[in-house]
Amino acid sequence: MADQVKSQPDGRAPASAMEVMMTIAAPSDGNEAGVSSPQVEEDVMQPVLDGRYSCISSSNMKLSDKVNGQASSTPMGENGHLDNHSLVKAAGNVHNLQKVSVLPLVFLIYHEVSGGAFGAEDIVRAAGPLLTIIGFLVFPFIWSIPEALITAEMGTMFPENGGYVVWVSSALGPYWGFQLGWMKWLSGVTDTALYPVLFLDYLKSAIPALGGGLPRTFATLGLTGALTYMNYRGLSIVGLFAVFLGVFSILPFIVMGLVALPRLRPKRWLVVDLHNVDWNLYLNTLFWNLNYWDSISTMAGEVDNPSKSLPKALFYAAILIIFSYLYPLLIGTGAIPLDRKLWTDGYFSDIAKIIGGVWLTWWMQAAAASSNMGMFIAKMSSYSYQLLGMAELGMLPKFFSMRSRYGTPLIGILFSASGVILLSWLSFQEIIAAENILYCFGMLLEFLAFMRLRIKHPMAPRPYRIPLGTVGSILMIIPPTLLIFVELAFASHKIMFVSLAAMIIGHVLRPCLKRLEKKQWLRFSKITDIPDFGATQNANAAESPID
Repeated sequence: MADQVKSQPDGRAPASAMEVMMTIAAPSDGNEAGVSSPQVEEDVMQPVLDGRYSCISSSNMKLSDKVNGQASSTPMGENGHLDNHSLVKAAGNVHNLQKVSVLPLVFLIYHEVSGGAFGAEDIVRAAGPLLTIIGFLVFPFIWSIPEALITAEMGTMFPENGGYVVWVSSALGPYWGFQLGWMKWLSGVTDTALYPVLFLDYLKSAIPALGGGLPRTFATLGLTGALTYMNYRGLSIVGLFAVFLGVFSILPFIVMGLVALPRLRPKRWLVVDLHNVDWNLYLNTLFWNLNYWDSISTMAGEVDNPSKSLPKALFYAAILIIFSYLYPLLIGTGAIPLDRKLWTDGYFSDIAKIIGGVWLTWWMQAAAASSNMGMFIAKMSSYSYQLLGMAELGMLPKFFSMRSRYGTPLIGILFSASGVILLSWLSFQEIIAAENILYCFGMLLEFLAFMRLRIKHPMAPRPYRIPLGTVGSILMIIPPTLLIFVELAFASHKIMFVSLAAMIIGHVLRPCLKRLEKKQWLRFSKITDIPDFGATQNANAAESPID
């Protein structure tokens, strides 16, 4: 697919949205067969511990190499080739462990982004059926697809644990890479803290004691501990369990839809009242239900052949996620008369009872609980591997790179689980609002990194390249960027203050860690050679920004 590697020739019509979605499933030909990237006889700039670059002369160096069959952008090794700066060490420890294949990867993405329609009920309460349906049809093209495409390109360009931290560090420097890592980890752990709460909310109708007090506290701790242990046992187990939980959580909606066919009234889908819309709740909940596509990149070092698997998994997951929202919402709003105030968390269980009876209600509640378990384990894995990747880059103390005998990031898992427990006291709406603000600021850094690498280093190896050219790719970022500013504008003063305070902590934490490193009070990894593509510019013809 040469059009994924080369710019569009003059006169060629821009790729349509459907063409863009279809091309995400296929990597570029240039790196598909393990072909090495062009050789460069230039000085290569490599970062050192303090974030500056020193010039190291070398000859016959390559911009990418294969480690266990995975393409990666890497620093120089003893053999004169560029070795993966974070995969090499990990590969030595976990080379015998099973890598994650496409199917588990699809369901890990499914749980990281969505987990099904549970939690989407508030959108109907905020805006009614028509705006809800429009939101899930339009929002993916404004936000989800651009984010997934950027993840596919950058994730295959840097197929390493740490994901977006490596992208931003390479483009903007280690300081901003650390800030992104801090914001994304805090946002992700805040999000993960939501799922034990939702899990117990769905069960409290059957077990009223879980509604509050000590029983709820002990249940939250027990559930968090059990799911954390599963993450400890290995990513391959987490992936297989994610497949099972995903299928189990989707099935009752399919059955409910078949049973509800005689009840469907399509005119109910068209109900709208623009004078009675809670735009803050609408946008926050819609945004929360369709983001975090980039989270899978933090585990790219654990993926089998990420240059092929990651784009395919993102494409299949996008189809699955959009279907998993629209189908239940069309059934729920079309099969029963509308009462917006009833559309709150857990309302799909009530709909199941009206349509199918008690047996379907119990199945729906079990599916909701399974969905929340799936989201917990998937997100816990992502943010644990992110901490491991940051430690391998020397951004965090070396003990964060410690792996268990199952190859999992031991300290990262324990650290993330502790954060989940500390944040689990927040309310549902507070969690969504706080994590969205942190996530928005983090995405702005990712967009800047993507644009900078596209403009300054257009010929750097990219196993998957967004087929819109440089200008088209930058234009693609404009709508999600505007959406970020809309999201920030709707944030309350309290949430904005808390989020900014959390960001300030990150700016204080970075120099504190550097001080600890300088004083040698904590050990930090010396493998901090973040890929830099500056040396390629004199050896490659620059891609024109006008395609």
